[in-house]
Formats: sequence, structure tokens, C-alpha cells
Amino acid sequence: MSAVRRHSAAEDALAMVTGTVLAATGVYLLSRAGLVTGGTAGLSLLLSYAFPMPFGLLFAAVNLPFLALAARSRGPRFTVLSAAGIAVVPVLSAHGPALLGPVSPHPVVALLAGNLLAGTGILVLFRHGSSLGGFNVIALLAQDRFGVRAGWVLLAFDTGVIAGSALVTSPPVVLASALGAVVLNAVIALNHRPDRYVVPAGAA
Repeated sequence: MSAVRRHSAAEDALAMVTGTVLAATGVYLLSRAGLVTGGTAGLSLLLSYAFPMPFGLLFAAVNLPFLALAARSRGPRFTVLSAAGIAVVPVLSAHGPALLGPVSPHPVVALLAGNLLAGTGILVLFRHGSSLGGFNVIALLAQDRFGVRAGWVLLAFDTGVIAGSALVTSPPVVLASALGAVVLNAVIALNHRPDRYVVPAGAA
């Protein structure tokens, strides 16, 4: 097998912009349609209903243990880039009305386009040695060590978060959000496979 060729700094920078913009746009479309998001973003949103704290602060707090795990298992480069993604995506999503306008997408379009955009954004980040933190870190570790596709690991976590959202939203929204989680994580599972795309931890 030929040696793994690292991406250049310019390629990595472009990938960070591409991945975070795609993911943020996807999250914005989902939020405009009233659909629930999985991952630590969805978990933070659920916590915000129980605790009088800003979403951004909860999102940062929830991600801290995962960043610590990333620092130990995947190195400082991955951790710094993931921290940047964690910081940028919520900001871009929150400013969606100013950047993209107050869109009102059809729920089916939002479900498909939002999750396809978010999944592709996360995939781009994965392929360049980054992530959006949270469950992404555990999914990549599971893929590295056990060969389990990261997308299916993420789907398991997202299903748990979305199931918890049944406490604060309607069953149709929960069902639609669960279907969206399948779409998002299928993008990752089918395109970031350990048997086809092997990128050692820390390499990009």
C-alpha cells in the first residue's frame, strides 16, 4: 500500500470552511422546520429546557469532556480543529436569518436537505482530521479501534437524543427527526468506511 498523503494546510482550511458552513446550513434548515437535532446540539437543547442557561453555554459545557477525550486519543491538532468547529457551527446557525433570510422550508425538504447538508459537512471534517466534537469523537474512536462505521455509532447516539425529545415535542416531530437522523448518518456510514477510507488518527 502506498503511504498516506497528508492534505496541505490550504486544503485543510478550505475543508474547515466547507464542513462548518454545510453543517450550519443544515442545522438552520432543520431548526426552521421545527425538527429536532441529534448529537450534543440536540442534547444541549434538551438541557436548556430543564436548566435556565443559554444554549451556547450548555453546548460548550457538554462538549468539554469529549474534547478532553479527543486530546488524549487523537492529539492536539484534531482537538483544536474540532474546538473550532464546535465554536463556529452554532454561531453560523444562530445567525441564519441574517445570512440566509427567514426561510420557511417544507418539512420534507428540510428533513432531506438539512440532514444531507449536515451529514456532508461532518463527512468533510472527518476526512480532514476534524469533527464537531461530542459523539463524533466516540464514533471515530469506535471506527479506529473496532472497525464499526462511525455513521452507525452516531445513529445510535442520535436515536437516544431524539427519543428523549419526546418529552418536549410531538410524536410526529420525533418520528420525522428520527428519519432525518438516519439520512444524516447514512451519509457518513456509506462514505467514511474503515474498509475503504483509512485515515490514521492525526493524519490528514
